[in-house]
Amino acid sequence: MNGDDPPERPEYVTNIINGLERYNPEAVVSLETYLTEQCEQKFCDCNANRTLLKLYQLNPDRIKDEVVTNILVKAMTQFPSAQFSLALHLINPAAAASGELHEAVTKLRTLNSQLEGSQYTQFWANVDGDDLCADLIADISGFEDLVRHRIAHLISQAFREVKLTHLESWLGLSEDATKKFITDVCGWSVDGEGNIKIPSNPENEAKKAEIREDVNVDQFARVIRRSWEETV
Repeated sequence: MNGDDPPERPEYVTNIINGLERYNPEAVVSLETYLTEQCEQKFCDCNANRTLLKLYQLNPDRIKDEVVTNILVKAMTQFPSAQFSLALHLINPAAAASGELHEAVTKLRTLNSQLEGSQYTQFWANVDGDDLCADLIADISGFEDLVRHRIAHLISQAFREVKLTHLESWLGLSEDATKKFITDVCGWSVDGEGNIKIPSNPENEAKKAEIREDVNVDQFARVIRRSWEETV
């Protein structure tokens, strides 16, 4: 997952990010259009989106609340990473101090904290039971799938086996939907006792820990000399 410099980025956006156009207020329209493409095509360009937020800082009259929240939601799909925090700190404090944007940012911070803290059950409870959450993610095509894929990836790095019931709550899916997801999407298997078997990979394999301390002759000699002096 390359959220900073995705291969989908067109050349004109690269020119904006790397050139003087990143200070041109007229570049706002191009970057907003590009953000819409990201939302529709399920990729994320956090570098370009931060450039847009910086332009909003310089041109507060151009700020659009919906664009700001879409940037935050896209950054959220990159968890666990610093992308959400980096975007959050570029939002004009005056614009987010009150009103609907303040409420939206507060809600998104809660959701992101739950994802970063692996509180997946609470995250899905918020997403499924909150009208504001539904509005905030409405423009992000496949948002729930993106989050589930990311959760599954993190689980595969930490486990070789996990209970189906745990995975249901972590993915926010029913039993049948969870089984379909882990077999069709993840390529995992489930046994007759309700255990999900995750194939081994470099991250979830047990590794032998090797502890090594290098002591040179001079250091050893100083220890012996100090011990000798203390006994004299």
